[in-house]
Amino acid sequence: MDNLSSGILIVDFGSQTTLLIARRIRELGVYTEVWSCHDPRLMTPPECLGVVLSGGPASVSDVDSPRLAEALLELGKPVLGICYGMQLIVEHFGGKVSPGNTREYGRTVIVTEPVAREGLLGALPEEGSVVWMSHGDAVERMPEALSVAARSEGGVVAAVQVDGRPICGVQFHPEVTHTEAGRELLRRFALELCGASGSWTMAGVAETMIAEIRERVGEDERVICGLSGGVDSTVTAALLARAIGSRLVCILVDNGLMRANEVEQVATLFRSEFDVELRVVDASAQFVGELAGVTDPETKRKTIGRIFIDVFEEEARSIENARYLAQGTLYPDVIESVSVKGPSSVIKSHHNVGGLPERLPFELIEPLRMLFKDEVRALGRLLHVPEEIVGRHPFPGPGLAIRILGEVTEERLAIVREADRIYIEMLHELDLYHRIWQAFAVLLPVKTVGVMGDARTYESVIALRAVTSVDGMTADRALVPIEKLALIADRITNEVRGINRVTYDLSSKPPATIEWE
Repeated sequence: MDNLSSGILIVDFGSQTTLLIARRIRELGVYTEVWSCHDPRLMTPPECLGVVLSGGPASVSDVDSPRLAEALLELGKPVLGICYGMQLIVEHFGGKVSPGNTREYGRTVIVTEPVAREGLLGALPEEGSVVWMSHGDAVERMPEALSVAARSEGGVVAAVQVDGRPICGVQFHPEVTHTEAGRELLRRFALELCGASGSWTMAGVAETMIAEIRERVGEDERVICGLSGGVDSTVTAALLARAIGSRLVCILVDNGLMRANEVEQVATLFRSEFDVELRVVDASAQFVGELAGVTDPETKRKTIGRIFIDVFEEEARSIENARYLAQGTLYPDVIESVSVKGPSSVIKSHHNVGGLPERLPFELIEPLRMLFKDEVRALGRLLHVPEEIVGRHPFPGPGLAIRILGEVTEERLAIVREADRIYIEMLHELDLYHRIWQAFAVLLPVKTVGVMGDARTYESVIALRAVTSVDGMTADRALVPIEKLALIADRITNEVRGINRVTYDLSSKPPATIEWE
């Protein structure tokens, strides 16, 4: 992966849109990395072209709020503080930020000051610009070393810059599309102030990854890749196939928790597209059997992860000269598994993050570890992965087990599997599938009264979920037209035995997560 010396470091203070900042700058052809504000490496910051300080939910006046690693301001590199990041800059130079006096949320108009015309805020029109605010604290006293570069119509300091140094801050969020000049502001910061070349591309990433894999894997060594049929594992396999050819062995574990006909489809498609060995292991009875009676979501995930390792290990040990295990871990997986507030705030465990049990004799290869989902799709297209896989919605490692609230049984798997099949089939027929980032059916642990024919029924409820997103770190509900939802609901209640009611989930992430468990 590219060296950070030619990219921009983003320090995460807990904002919901930190990953969006990283993506927006990558869209400009500039490599970025996100480090937690608690990362000890910040004490001696790395070589980079510039630094972005993200927003965050804390107040700078709180005793236990995340603090700024002062060494970041001594690098001599451009620094951009966003929201909480700006407030940290003001505080660092001796200013005062007060909580609760002024709150600004949503669409806000700001006006720039003359001092901003030659700096970063020159990206904003003089007569006023619409930005997106989300703050409850505000600058009460400016330090002598800083100048006000913009104010909101309410008189609140909306942007600052340090006199004579390439350090600036904005109270609003340029990474959000509602900020009209946000992309231009980030472009000016990354390409003009930081001097980035804007030449970072997926084609270059692919070349670098292939070269790194070839250099790492010896001529007589083999790599094992766990294949699920999803975008991430398939692109990982395609990348390794390009790098080392027949020295790659793929293992597809049938855990009994996959979608309708998925194992057969994946095996057929993979064998027709890639000239590498694929082994399919049917362990469905073992997985479903050990999930009997398990209802806690985290216990489900850990049970599935433990069995997967056992089954995978047994098959992998039969492969001669296998030294490496490849996984399709993505950047949001890595970030979401490391909380700014500490381990207690991690939303859920990721089955493919955090390394391998010590007993497994493999070194880990995670070529996609620094990429977002849309970047992986672009990489897959460069590697000629079939569109039916590259364009596929994400599917969780624990499979349908976390789309069944409560106990996992063969009967309940059959219900949610068939409902999900109909849902996805209808989304394709209604020309909605590719407008949605992820869609699926969830089986709820409740039964409701219904009427079918002349008979009273007491059957289960299916919830339909559809979201729009870019990387899964945040997501909005997909507003599927009600008349089309009605068609989908009718098919499910008519065709899926055991279902007499269908609901639609209108939650966004946050406050909800995308998956229900």
